[in-house]
Amino acid sequence: MAFKRWQRSPSKKAPVRYWERDEIKIIGWCMSIGIKISIMPDWDHILGYWQIDINIKGRTHSDPTRYSNEDVLNKKLEYYKYYYYKHNTNKNG
Repeated sequence: MAFKRWQRSPSKKAPVRYWERDEIKIIGWCMSIGIKISIMPDWDHILGYWQIDINIKGRTHSDPTRYSNEDVLNKKLEYYKYYYYKHNTNKNG
């Protein structure tokens, strides 16, 4: 009996950032109403940039810009803040 060797799929380690308490509150609020923002590697780019996908209640939109490891999580937070301040009527609580 022969075993097929599976090729390992390409992988890339995601950048890490420690979120502040108020940032976690904003992200949590957005996720609770169905706004989710994710990062994915851009395998087509040689330098290994990241792309951002925004999922709003089941509909996915992709940011056409590609971001470096240093910039991608800051841009992700910027998107969360945008949707938080656009849609949240009770910004104090």
